[in-house]
Amino acid sequence: MIWTYLLQGIGLGFAAAIQPGPFQTYVITQTLSRGWRHTLPAALAPLVSDGPIIAIAMLVLSQLPPWFQQILYLAGGLFILYLAFNAGRAWRDFDRRTEATAPPPRQSVFRAALMNALSPGPYIYWSLVTGPILLAGWRESPLNGIGFLASFYTAIVSCLAVIILVFGTAQRFGPRVNRSLLGISAIALAGFGLYQLWLGIAF
Repeated sequence: MIWTYLLQGIGLGFAAAIQPGPFQTYVITQTLSRGWRHTLPAALAPLVSDGPIIAIAMLVLSQLPPWFQQILYLAGGLFILYLAFNAGRAWRDFDRRTEATAPPPRQSVFRAALMNALSPGPYIYWSLVTGPILLAGWRESPLNGIGFLASFYTAIVSCLAVIILVFGTAQRFGPRVNRSLLGISAIALAGFGLYQLWLGIAF
């Protein structure tokens, strides 16, 4: 029944959104440094990046040699370190007027989508978890597959928007708290980047 796939989509979308990872840390970093109004469009990033990810995961990744995952880890690690460097600069040059110099919403969505696309997590997630459910639903009825995708992305986008709004309220506590949280986010991004590089090297 379609309700089964709708419930699975909502549950898995919620889990994917709140699971700690480099993409979530990047969204939080952007919220703290640029404000929730400029970061909120980034909640739509999965809608931009996941189409090719789903296609690759379901049609290609299962047939590729294992070393391809190593390339994803290395590329993602380097990009995350680049984001950590930018977050560190934002911490160093922190100013309450930072929000006024934020990039336009389209650029925010593009950066977040690139961040998501370079992370191996979505590829693995769609290959091992959501991919088989989508295929099973589609084989039963295309409506089941469409319903699963719609509920999954409704849940993940909504949860990301809530995360951005929650961390956006941190601005009420003053610039010192914002700057401290921004520094913590930069360190966390650096940690994720180094960890992914280590996974790529040790793969």
